[in-house]
Amino acid sequence: MLDKIEHIGIAVKNAAISKELFSKLFNTPPYKEEEVVSEGVKTIFFQTGPNKIELLEASNPESPIAKFIEKRGEGIHHIAFAVENIEAEIERLKQEGFQFIQEVPKDGADNKRIVFLHPKSTNGVLIELCQEKS
Repeated sequence: MLDKIEHIGIAVKNAAISKELFSKLFNTPPYKEEEVVSEGVKTIFFQTGPNKIELLEASNPESPIAKFIEKRGEGIHHIAFAVENIEAEIERLKQEGFQFIQEVPKDGADNKRIVFLHPKSTNGVLIELCQEKS
């Protein structure tokens, strides 16, 4: 079951400029910055109330974020949902006819195991499932 929106991911061209902008917007600094080498992305996380925003900057020109920005420009990249059991959710959603970009969870940012549903099966919205690592 999708428990709640875990975060909203925003693709940005320049993390340093965007970090300053969102720090002013939220009136708080980010709580975490990290690079996920396997995804070719640098991430910056903000918490505002119960909500989290993830800024995503490509760390190489072949990364999914670089390709997204090239095609669509900066903006909302994905919506992530928290789940208790990511494997069970993958199986449930496959049974419901949803397509996945990959069906095996992998390590993501912010101490999460992640998997993405293909936007072709979710009305053009990239959906991420996130499970807290044990």
